[in-house]
Amino acid sequence: MFIEYKGVNIYQDDVCVLGNVDFHVDEGEFIYIIGHVGSGKSSLLKTFYCELDVHEGDTAIVLERNLLKIKRKEVPALRKELGIIFQDFQLLHDRNVYKNLQFVLRATGWKKKSDVNERIDEVLEAVGMQDKKLKMPYELSGGEQQRIAIARAILNKPKIIIADEPTGNLDPETADNIVSLLKQISLTGTAVVMSTHNIPMLDKYPGIVYQCKDGGISDVTEKYNKISLVSEE
Repeated sequence: MFIEYKGVNIYQDDVCVLGNVDFHVDEGEFIYIIGHVGSGKSSLLKTFYCELDVHEGDTAIVLERNLLKIKRKEVPALRKELGIIFQDFQLLHDRNVYKNLQFVLRATGWKKKSDVNERIDEVLEAVGMQDKKLKMPYELSGGEQQRIAIARAILNKPKIIIADEPTGNLDPETADNIVSLLKQISLTGTAVVMSTHNIPMLDKYPGIVYQCKDGGISDVTEKYNKISLVSEE
């Protein structure tokens, strides 16, 4: 089990935004988290990489770390096993694509130049951006920047990709391409956990669906599978 939450309460500024959370992620799973703005989706995702601390719960395990007891000095090692994708890309705008990716590898302990170059070429090929290596972020479209953000997220071969509204700023066709790419990545064994408002994607790229609503979270996969089956008839 990559992530196991049982009876977890999640707070934002001393307000419990999600209570009694039961949530599970295993290898290769493709998971959507849906819900209205302010329903707790982002707060839940932030707990996985310890941007938001977990203080209450029966079980809160992420990649064999107990988040109820984790020390701050242990957080960087956990984050190295995660790939995080943001809606606003968060690329470094003062350097080109290659140097954006190089920065991450250097920061996570890669030293040999040939290894760094080989890994950058591998991830750019995986996201179809080999020809953009020397481009600056401002020279790329929104969809291209998000592909580079995905390349950055998979540099260290993470066990889990966490994506917070990764298609929120993209046009429908580009959004479709991004979700398709994330789905392909999940087929390699990397789990993908993605918050989204893009409900039609649940039909096109089926996965496990959790809904944040009224201060809680529930597995609504069966409901959306039924919707998908009805729409196909």
